[in-house]
Amino acid sequence: MKELLRTVIEPLIRHPEELVIEEETRGREVVLSVHAHAEDIGRVIGRGGRRAHAIRAVMKAKGAMDGKRVSVDIVS
Repeated sequence: MKELLRTVIEPLIRHPEELVIEEETRGREVVLSVHAHAEDIGRVIGRGGRRAHAIRAVMKAKGAMDGKRVSVDIVS
């Protein structure tokens, strides 16, 4: 899960070396927390939250394939 999220986010940001993704598993639920450089948070969220919504949709689809619930938190 973590690798897929990194693959999706890295091309969007200017400081990929500062991208940190924390994965926490609670039974069938997986929580992914995204920490990025302050300049890059807006690029990850996108205008009106469209990119964040798309990223969450991709991760939910991957989770459904694996039989898990996935949530993505973008931490500023």
